[in-house]
Amino acid sequence: MTAEAMVKSPFEESATDGDRPLRIALLTYKGNPFCGGQGVYVRHLSRELVRLGHSVEVIGAQPYPVLDTGATLTELPSLDLYRSPDPFRTPKRDEYRDWIDAVEVATMWTGGFPEPLTFSLRARRHLAARAGDFDVIHDNQTLGYGLLGQLGAPLVSTIHHPITVDRQLDLDAAKDFKKRLSVRRWYGFTRMQERVARRLPSVLTVSGTSKQEIVQHLGVREERIHVVHIGADTDLWSPDPSVAEVPGRIVTTSSADVPLKGLVHLVEALAKLRTERPDAHLVVVGKRAERGPVARAIETYGLQDAVRFVKGITDAELVDLVRSAQVSCVPSLYEGFSLPAAEAMATGTPLVATTGGAIPEVAGPDGETCLAVPPGDPGALAAALGRVLGDPELRARLGAAGRERVLDRFTWARAAEGTAAHYRAAIERAARARSDR
Repeated sequence: MTAEAMVKSPFEESATDGDRPLRIALLTYKGNPFCGGQGVYVRHLSRELVRLGHSVEVIGAQPYPVLDTGATLTELPSLDLYRSPDPFRTPKRDEYRDWIDAVEVATMWTGGFPEPLTFSLRARRHLAARAGDFDVIHDNQTLGYGLLGQLGAPLVSTIHHPITVDRQLDLDAAKDFKKRLSVRRWYGFTRMQERVARRLPSVLTVSGTSKQEIVQHLGVREERIHVVHIGADTDLWSPDPSVAEVPGRIVTTSSADVPLKGLVHLVEALAKLRTERPDAHLVVVGKRAERGPVARAIETYGLQDAVRFVKGITDAELVDLVRSAQVSCVPSLYEGFSLPAAEAMATGTPLVATTGGAIPEVAGPDGETCLAVPPGDPGALAAALGRVLGDPELRARLGAAGRERVLDRFTWARAAEGTAAHYRAAIERAARARSDR
């Protein structure tokens, strides 16, 4: 059975069902949409929940979420130890406020990543002081010890995908024992997340593939996991014929040296492709790494003028960049959903994507809504990209079919309806449990 076939139709909340609006606390330890998919999730889900009539208070730490009109933000500051331009900084003595700050610094000093634990502890303290303010608490993949036990309202947790997958890919890419030891220490928080996940009453995830991974990697019982697809903002991410197509342009969104994202394989594919199409070039939405596998590949293949990194652009500029490309590419070895795939498809830009993780669940059938290739295969990537760049009719067909797929399956309005239905189910379960005591 395919991952997509495993997904039941999402619950949908009726606008006329007479249920009162919900007071929702949405927790996110890292919520800026420019730092990754978790921030995008918080921004768009909160907006659409407000449009359904609910009250949404996002409680987050640095980098703080960017929210649209309607949702409110409560800042729950950490020590912000990884901020730019001084990551892994040592705080000044007057910055320490309590024992949680000491835990945060000590974990960082010993090579670990403290934020899921320390945010959960601060969130627990904050929620305890506000008992009765919320009907439901929604945790966005913190999975920290502080969220166990009574929080004053039923808990629903989103797990986009198990971070143990990232850990294994980073271990596989580590070159020596010292690096593997460092990777294991950095991902030490995943042991906590595994223990917490197994005790959660209700887990939401974004794809059938992620559901399988959560069962396999985290040991969560299958009946506790519910799939609610996320999606693209199809008003923003839309076709615009007035934006000129740039010949040979390939666009991707990637963290340069995160092995999971597969950017080094795309750079190798570009080198192969340019032997036949010298105009082929790559625009990467993300930060350029000055060292590491991607930087070495760019230098080795002489692609300094053919690969450009962009960062800090506006939403409108990002959408126009994707519209200007002749092909969008998702080269990841694994994704729990792949928002970049859905967003590119929503603009009508043709997509070449790997079959890593849940990407096929989003991108659809090979040859119909995308061209699909095996993960980690630069030759296959080069061939698929060359085929799309060289065939205007194929580009038009894939682009139109891709947008139609997103409109039909992957919108934030549908995600909010499904999520709100699970909130109500969690509230009802909590009420039944109280009445049974």
